[in-house]
Amino acid sequence: MLQLIKIKSLILISSVFFVLSNQAYSAGGTTYDLIKPGFSFEGPTGTFDRAQLRRGYQVYREVCASCHSMKQLSFRNLNQKGGPEYTEDDVKLFASDYTVIDGFDDYGDPVERTRILSDRFPNPYDSKEAAKASNNGAYPPDLSLITKARSGGYNYIYSLLQGYGKEIPEGVEISDTLSYNPWFPGNGIAMYQPLYEESVEYEDGTFASIEQMSADVTAFLAWSAEPEMEERKRLGFIVMSFLLIFVLLMFFTTTRLWRDVH
Repeated sequence: MLQLIKIKSLILISSVFFVLSNQAYSAGGTTYDLIKPGFSFEGPTGTFDRAQLRRGYQVYREVCASCHSMKQLSFRNLNQKGGPEYTEDDVKLFASDYTVIDGFDDYGDPVERTRILSDRFPNPYDSKEAAKASNNGAYPPDLSLITKARSGGYNYIYSLLQGYGKEIPEGVEISDTLSYNPWFPGNGIAMYQPLYEESVEYEDGTFASIEQMSADVTAFLAWSAEPEMEERKRLGFIVMSFLLIFVLLMFFTTTRLWRDVH
């Protein structure tokens, strides 16, 4: 009886996980499944594409950073192994585009300096109220952990970025101050369409289609949420290999020791 209960519980948990990982969004009777392009970092051996991470950071820097902060990231993270792996000089150049208040002078006036590697990414607004006033009364979420904070993860972000410009289904009403997006809960989102074809001019010459930019910035956000992912996977592989070897050794040892026991 207890074994049966455990099996039923396992089936229930598996079903919930399957539903969450294959979430669909409904609008006016039309169901939209999450778009899953297949990212290089998926799976137990997946890794981040360095070129894609660099393009993703460029999209964030030139488009998203005007409204969204990434307060968990420091500029030096762009140089670390497992990420975009920019050179230190490149990262210093990125940081120097921004200033930060660093104390006060003898007269009590704030002293500004250019940002350095150890400084965090800047917040585009001075206050939450200013952010809301500039975004239809909605506060733009911090993007540092956005792929972890949203159901559907990075596939949801990728789908959302491509959900603009679609025809509003019959029976769905959207406020004039909102944009229709079938993947956003309620279908009305305060953020206007952020990406248009060739919104950025990629430094590596890649054509900046909406699909390409969506994939690139999504990959960058997935990395920002878990910058140690590749190291974690490598460590997991080492641990599993060790456990496998240990189990085999124990099996052969036990078999030898009990070989003559009847």
